Parts: sequence; C-alpha cells; structure tokens
Amino acid sequence: MFLNDDWKDYELIDVGNGEKLERWGDIILRRPEPQAIWPVSDEKLWSKAHAHFQRSVAGKGTWEYYQNIPQEWNISYKDLVFHVKPMGLKHTGLFPEQAVNWDWMINKIKNRKEPVKVLNLFAYTGGATATAAYAGAEEVCHVDASKGMISWAKENIQLSGLEHQKVRFIVDDAVKFVQREIRRGRQYDGIIMDPPSFGRGPKGEIWKIENELYGLVDLCSQVLSPRPLFYLINSYTTGLAPAVLYNILTVTLNKKYGGKTTADGIGLPVTGTDLILPCGASGRWESLG
Repeated sequence: MFLNDDWKDYELIDVGNGEKLERWGDIILRRPEPQAIWPVSDEKLWSKAHAHFQRSVAGKGTWEYYQNIPQEWNISYKDLVFHVKPMGLKHTGLFPEQAVNWDWMINKIKNRKEPVKVLNLFAYTGGATATAAYAGAEEVCHVDASKGMISWAKENIQLSGLEHQKVRFIVDDAVKFVQREIRRGRQYDGIIMDPPSFGRGPKGEIWKIENELYGLVDLCSQVLSPRPLFYLINSYTTGLAPAVLYNILTVTLNKKYGGKTTADGIGLPVTGTDLILPCGASGRWESLG
C-alpha cells in the first residue's frame, strides 16, 4: 500500500465504528468513514472533537460544533500550504492521503533534466497542481468543471507562494478539453486524473467510471509528449481494484512507451496503533529514462 507518514499539520487520531477522528492543524474533526467497520481504539479520544459531521437519513448531513472554531483555516505539508474548511457532504477540500503521490511527483519532476508540462484533470482544489508547480514544472494546466474549485485552487497556489509559476486554470469538462487539446496539437509530459465514480453531463450524459475509464485514459494518452514522464490515476470508487488501474495503464502506455507501471491502495496510518485506513487506490506509470 502507498502510505505517507510525513504530515505534521494532519493526523488520523483514531478510526472505528464507521467514523474517523482527525486533527487538521489545531482543529479536531469527526467525520463518517464507511470502511471503518471495527471498534475505535480509545473512546476517550473522541471527546476532543471540535466538530462532528452527522449524516441524515436522506444521506446528506450537517456539521455539529462543540466549540467555536474558525470557519476556515490553513494547514501545511512541508513547503506547501492549503486552505481547508468544513464543507457539505463531510469534506474539507483536501485529501491528505494524496501526499504520498505528491512526494512521488516531486521526485519525478525534479529529477527530469528538461522542462516538464503537466495536465491535471478533475483537479479539485489543486493539491496536485500546487505540487507540480512547486516541483518546478514549466507549466501546469488545471482543469475542473467547478468555478468554485478553480477559485480555491488559485488560493492554494498563492498560499504556497507559487503565483509566479505558470499555471493555467480551465473551467471545463475534462473529456471535451482533452479532445480540443488533441486538435490543437498540445502535449504534456505528465498527466494526473481523479475521475468521479458517477456523474451527469450538462445534457444528461451519464458517467460511470467502470464504463468510461479505459476510454478516458486512452484519449488522454494522445496528448502525451513523445517522451512522457508520468501518468497518475487516483480512484475512490469502492470495488475498483488497484489491478484495474494497473491493467489500463499497462495496456495504454507500456506497449508504446515502455516504462514501469505500479498500482496499489493508498492509506493513512492511525496514530498509536498498527491500523491503516484504506483511502482508495492509485495507478502510476513512469518512464525509466
């Protein structure tokens, strides 16, 4: 499993009974975690929560605040700074388990002896975008269909002191954008994507990752440069095994470019225990030259 234990501003304090207890800077949040089907390790720890997201019968939910806390605040990962806040549907705007992939990308980009252009699709609040810019990518193209997420990503770039790096922010459908990039002849050395499990397009088109992922990766391979550096797929879809990501990357990239493909679950270690919380899967293709 791909694991990261270098966080200072984030900590997974405890997990169990369908929830997780996390420290985000100085703020402790209690959130649902469907995969935590074992008992908590220490019930006393849970009384420290400043806020608790409780799901409703309808499947949504609300935050209950036990103490006055900021509506939003910043946390750091090494030299990167990210804006976080309690949001609807339990989210905070950052997935800390992705730090293991950030470190991998930084290493790949910094060790490349020539300019690197990176495309980040379904880019959300831009954790990977900031990472690629920080690593020294010549250009990063950040694509997300939500204007709000684009604004948030811009803020994260500024917080990390990366506003002078070349980052293109595009509000668009990922597939349509890539199709236009193919026609324009644009190419990228690295591609990052975090496609949703399910979605609907503006005309009612249905997206199901199990039906669309191979075609999307195959499409995106057409905007890779002749000597690509890496391709990263993240998935939080329950039941989509890492081997699926491995097979798709192998079929689409290894035959053409050689290189190396790896795939595994990603997870977060639980403080003071031997437990690991599974947090989806990642598939990585990388050049060996």
